[in-house]
Amino acid sequence: MSSDNQVVEASETSPLVKIRSLLPGLARAEQRVAKVVLDNPAVVAHRSITEVADAAGTSETTVTRFCKAIGVGGYPELRIALAADTARTAARANRDLGGDIGPSDDLRQVVGKVAFADARAVEETAEQLNVETLQAVVNAVAAAPRVDVYGVGASAFVAFDMQQKLHRIGRVCFAWNDAHIALTSAAVLGAGDVAVGISHTGSTAETVEALRVAREHGATTVALTNFPRSPITEIADHVLTTAARETTFRSGAMASRIAQLTVVDCLFIGVAQQHMDSAQAALESTYQAVSGHRLGARPDGRRRQRETGK
Repeated sequence: MSSDNQVVEASETSPLVKIRSLLPGLARAEQRVAKVVLDNPAVVAHRSITEVADAAGTSETTVTRFCKAIGVGGYPELRIALAADTARTAARANRDLGGDIGPSDDLRQVVGKVAFADARAVEETAEQLNVETLQAVVNAVAAAPRVDVYGVGASAFVAFDMQQKLHRIGRVCFAWNDAHIALTSAAVLGAGDVAVGISHTGSTAETVEALRVAREHGATTVALTNFPRSPITEIADHVLTTAARETTFRSGAMASRIAQLTVVDCLFIGVAQQHMDSAQAALESTYQAVSGHRLGARPDGRRRQRETGK
């Protein structure tokens, strides 16, 4: 696994984002500590290590191991990071509508919570995205004779969005959500080609398997996932991470998809910049190709002149 797969330490990244992304890979006792921190980070910032250990039903040693596992060194550093994060988010307090959607929420509350969660997914994904890794992926895709994208379920929509975007600027890209077709496609990739596996959990068997086959045949492999220590990262040359928090009724389907689309948009723009002239020409050509299928009004809002004589 390349150095790109290592967890990136960035002062701007919320410790809560990091904890959520690493949660599945933590030991069971460490997960209990993580839950205490995630449930009320502002309170933990003012608690002693003994109080946190008692609340998690574990030992101070486990709390220290948890801190090292998430990359903050020790408990004093965790308290500082949580306090700083609390201060950064104070300005957003009036927008924080809470994470979960309850059965008694009215539709206005549902709209507010969905909008808040989606906006935070985009913001937190941008904050923690490793730009150096993204640049490496942009360079690989921009130079690739062919790009394969694998994703199933909600991630399939993101895979097809990536295909559509790259096709519009003249790049050869195929998205696959059928396991058998994905495997046969991966088997004919080679050196210089790029394979991208999209999986929120990073443990979707079909996506992981297709990416593994692509790597075995020499392709550069990229994983797009919310969890940097998930199985898909073990077979990826480059790992791009999202930071989505799923809530009731929405697991794996909404906030995660929007976060993935944010990364795909950044990747697409980066590739287009490297082929600016040809990309602009291709975008114009593809726009003209479908312009006759738009009814009623032009993009500027004026009515189209009806053609006659047909």
